[in-house]
Amino acid sequence: MSRRTSTLASAGLLVLTLVAVALLLPVPYVTMRPGPTVDVLGDYDGKPVLEIEDAKTYPTDGQIRLTTVSVTRADSRVSLPQAFIAYFNPEEAVVPRDLVYPKDQTAEESRQENAAQMASSKLTSEAAALTQAGYDVASVVEIAAVSEDGPSAGVLKVDDVLVSVDGRKVTGTDQAVKLVSSARPGAVITLGIRRDASDQTVKVRSEAAPDDPSKARIGVSLGTDVELPFPIANNLGESIGGPSAGLVFALALYDMLTPGDLTDGTTIAGTGTIDAAGAVGPIGGIQQKLAGASSAGAKVFLVPDGNCAEAAASDDFDMRLVRVKKLADAVDALDKLSDDPKATVPTCS
Repeated sequence: MSRRTSTLASAGLLVLTLVAVALLLPVPYVTMRPGPTVDVLGDYDGKPVLEIEDAKTYPTDGQIRLTTVSVTRADSRVSLPQAFIAYFNPEEAVVPRDLVYPKDQTAEESRQENAAQMASSKLTSEAAALTQAGYDVASVVEIAAVSEDGPSAGVLKVDDVLVSVDGRKVTGTDQAVKLVSSARPGAVITLGIRRDASDQTVKVRSEAAPDDPSKARIGVSLGTDVELPFPIANNLGESIGGPSAGLVFALALYDMLTPGDLTDGTTIAGTGTIDAAGAVGPIGGIQQKLAGASSAGAKVFLVPDGNCAEAAASDDFDMRLVRVKKLADAVDALDKLSDDPKATVPTCS
C-alpha cells in the first residue's frame, strides 16, 4: 500500500469514527409523542377514576378521555438518529430540552413537580365542576408550612384552616397577612382555626419580621384551598402528572353530578388546565394529544382557546375540534352536540 493510499485509508477511518461518535452522542433535545389516554368516567387500575360520596350521581354511557404526551424522561438522552426520525414523524415533535426540563433539574425533581401540578389540577377541577353544577364551594386559607423555630411551632399544623385573626374573619391570604403584620411585634395574637373539622381557638405570641421590625409575624406560610360540600376521590394516582387534565376532570364530575349524558354515548377527549373559577388554560403537545385521542376513538376533542391556532394547523384526524375558554363553554357545546351532532358550536377551524 502506497503512502498516499495509507493516508487516505487512515483519514477515512477517522471520519467514520467521528461520524459514529457523533451519532451516538446525545443532542440537547427531547421527543414528544402521543401518550396513553384514560376514560375518567371509567376505571383505572381496578378503581373508578372518580368517586363521589354523599351526593346524588347520574349514570353516563360514553367516555370522557384525558390525553397525555409521552416525553423523553429527564434522566434519558436523545441521540441524533432518534431526533432525526422523530422530526419527520408527523405525530411526534422535537423540542429543546431546556423548554421541558429546566437546567440541572433531576428526574426526581421533575416527577415531584408533575405530581404537585396534578394534585393542584384535581383540586381546582373539583371546585370548578361543583360550582358549575350549582353547589356552594368555599375558598379557605390554609396553613401551608410552619417554621420549626418560629412562634407557631407546636401550636399550628400544616392544613389547619385559618378562620379568624383577633376576632376578624379571614377572607384571603393577603388579608390574613395584613391582619397579622399590623399587630404589635411581641403581642399575643388569637387565631380561630379549623382542624379535622373541629373549630378551636389558639394563641400565638408574635415576633418582629426580619425585613421590617415594625411588623409582626407568626412564622407560617399560607395557601388557598377549597372546602367541598361532600367528599370526592380521584384515584388516578401518580403515574400521570402535570396540570393539563383539569378540564377533563371537571367535565366528568359535572356530568356525574347532573342529569343527562354529555357524551351521548360517544367518546369525547380533551385537554386544558382549569382554575377554581372554571377558566381553561393552554397546554403543550396539542398535536400529540390529538393523535392519541383519535387512536382512542374520540369523535370530539375539546381544545383550549390558547391552543386553537396550533390545533387548526395540525391534522384533526376527522374529529370535531371544539374551542373552549371556560368549563361552561364545554358543557354548552356538548349539550348541543348530544342533541344534534351537526349543531353549530365554537370550533378551531
